[in-house]
Amino acid sequence: MGKLFGTDGIRGIANKDLTADLAFRTGQSGAYVLTKHSQRRPRILIGKDTRKSGDMLEAALTAGLCSMGAKVIPLGVVPTPAVAYLTRYYRADAGVVISASHNPCEYNGIKFFNADGYKLSDAIEDEIESYILGEKVIENLPTHGHVGYVSANHNAVEDYVSFAVSTIDCRLDGIKVAVDCANGASYETAFKALNKLGANVEAIHNTPDGVNINHMCGSTHMKSLQAYVTSIGADVGIAFDGDADRMLAVDEKGNLIDGDQIMAACAKFMRDCGNLKQNTLVATVMSNLGLFIAGEKLGINIPRTKVGDRYVLEEMLKNGYNIGGEQSGHIIFLDHNTTGDGLVSALQFLAVLKKTGLKASEAAGIVQVMPQVLRNATVRLENKNTYMENEEIAAACKALEEEFAGEGRVLIRPSGTEPLVRVMIEGNDEEYITQKAEELAELIEKILG
Repeated sequence: MGKLFGTDGIRGIANKDLTADLAFRTGQSGAYVLTKHSQRRPRILIGKDTRKSGDMLEAALTAGLCSMGAKVIPLGVVPTPAVAYLTRYYRADAGVVISASHNPCEYNGIKFFNADGYKLSDAIEDEIESYILGEKVIENLPTHGHVGYVSANHNAVEDYVSFAVSTIDCRLDGIKVAVDCANGASYETAFKALNKLGANVEAIHNTPDGVNINHMCGSTHMKSLQAYVTSIGADVGIAFDGDADRMLAVDEKGNLIDGDQIMAACAKFMRDCGNLKQNTLVATVMSNLGLFIAGEKLGINIPRTKVGDRYVLEEMLKNGYNIGGEQSGHIIFLDHNTTGDGLVSALQFLAVLKKTGLKASEAAGIVQVMPQVLRNATVRLENKNTYMENEEIAAACKALEEEFAGEGRVLIRPSGTEPLVRVMIEGNDEEYITQKAEELAELIEKILG
């Protein structure tokens, strides 16, 4: 990856790392690279979440896009997946999202979707970055009537809600749903969609003020929704993150339902209806062992990719699969959208409950989640990727795997950004696997630290 673009666009503290100047240059460079072969005036959408810094960055980004002759269509506050969908629906040349997803309010970010609604490849991001950093120079900026302009759109929320509602073929009358909007981009769309489908909706954390996004709420802080579900007697709870590209659920007893359980319930239902392409659900290496055990029992194939939704999507596109995702609730239903879509995922799960008559706890019970312990080993940077070349470490991992005999798992992987090796162990006995994870992390630190 380059110096600016990370795994999900450009991120940083707004007005410190991610400045208005950087946003301007990103808009200008992005418009140039993504539309340089277009024979018409490029049309580029901008959506944002509820962070206060979104207005500043949108203004700067818009100026950069207009300086390249683009027609800029601001969508206002909408979920990230809405931008992916509307880029295709409005036949735009690109879409831009201003959001830092599940991060605190002081952070913000910029990411692009291409004309087909997909996140950009590393090669395209690297090219955009070369112009942002001045390694390449944009020549012949448009003048006169060729300078870009802004054209307002007031239908984005309704168009996205109509799309999301159309992804299921049943109503949700009779289901009481508690929704945690994380004071983020779903605060309007989630309630409207569920209400339109006839669900009895009660929402919390749906009053954004520019700084309360993700603050002790949403899919990264589930406790308030868990308590709320039981206090109002809801059938199910749904929690989104700040930009609503992921969701987690809560059952009627107040227990967490993670992304693995949601994917398994939906994949089984799709399989039973004949809609699960190639009988396959794509997960990552970080999915719980319980998901893979459930897959074996159900006869559903579950290939594992590297951590990150881009790798899940790559695998899906390469082999023609139609559902995949992560334990964090970032789930891709490729029959409906080109990226993780929290609202679409929620509706798919609710449709399973409605059509099967199962309680949320029963649908989630398809996966028996195994205790999972994660420990970090601090190592020298140059040793971060060589841990399995050490015979003592490799032998310790192999011995543990043999001891678990299919009822536990050892996963070691380097951190993407820090001089750390992450040790994750799953098994039935939480106390025992905690001890083993700490021992293995200490061994790795001793040898490679």
